[in-house]
Amino acid sequence: MGTLSLSDFKEVRIPAPWGHISGRWYGNRTERPILAIHGWLDNLGTFDRLIPLLPDYIGVLCIDLPGHGRSSRLQPGLHYNMYDYIYIIPRIMKEYGWSKVSLMGHSLGGIISFFYTSLAPNTVDMVISLDILLPRPLGDPRMALAQVAQEMDKHLVEEDRQEEGNLHEPPSYTLSQLTKVLAKGSYNSVTPEFAKHLLYRQVAKSQLYPDRFFFSRDGRVKYYHSMPVETGLAAEMAGRIRRKPYLIIKGSRSPYVGVECGEPMSILGQNNPHFEFYEVEGGTHHVHLHAAEECARYIVPFIRHHRPPTLTSWSLTSKEQQLSLNEKRRAQERFFEISKNKRSKL
Repeated sequence: MGTLSLSDFKEVRIPAPWGHISGRWYGNRTERPILAIHGWLDNLGTFDRLIPLLPDYIGVLCIDLPGHGRSSRLQPGLHYNMYDYIYIIPRIMKEYGWSKVSLMGHSLGGIISFFYTSLAPNTVDMVISLDILLPRPLGDPRMALAQVAQEMDKHLVEEDRQEEGNLHEPPSYTLSQLTKVLAKGSYNSVTPEFAKHLLYRQVAKSQLYPDRFFFSRDGRVKYYHSMPVETGLAAEMAGRIRRKPYLIIKGSRSPYVGVECGEPMSILGQNNPHFEFYEVEGGTHHVHLHAAEECARYIVPFIRHHRPPTLTSWSLTSKEQQLSLNEKRRAQERFFEISKNKRSKL
């Protein structure tokens, strides 16, 4: 069996009351695909390096969330929030007539996948979560409230800039500068080397300055609403998902799968041979982008096991079989031991 090709895709436009959701459907288009959802401020290009490593018998539908990439923006006067994004999944399922969905999400996309799976576990057959499970903890309440207040003001400024007849463009840059801006904004998780995979779907040419470009995503998404999940709720959500095929891949240099994930991950893995957790050494938050091959080492056998090809004459390669149950168990035990030690210092 081969792997998917980045050149083998169909552009899709899924109708929505506010416009449409843009996407690319890679590979097999005769069967239900994996639905891939990107992270905050990113777009479907985030999966560009991973797609060519996945088995070609499966399809992957990568979408741009509203306000991102080439999907429509919400109407003026509305505010983006994490909870409304959850409804994108059943909307797409309804469009294609799916009774089940397979999910792969990075960052915000992974949070959306966790929330949706906890709400409708009987409709999800597997989840692949890239460097995320839950929103990050609130931290100092005073600082958090101050940040929300500041973002509220910035949202109103951005809304005013976008009013009809207002000719103000966002800040514009050369393409070289854009790669550096993107790298800085991601805390160098998206290095200039890989920035091209995100920029081709989210830049527009400046009408004011020749040879300059600006980010074409909706500026309001920078101030979207995301609230942390308190421990009891996270545990209850994980309990509703229990025994679901669930793969989590963490970058070792990323803080996004932290001690707050210990209890829900323990619940997800309790008596669940289908729960897998791995840590990629040196991986940042965009681990699937800069360490795509390492991520594929875990993702491919997971897909083959839980979404096998319809043909009966298939088998795992010897390289894939190296991922033994003992290796899975050791990776999970390392994470839980680290979480336990961190909690003991509080």
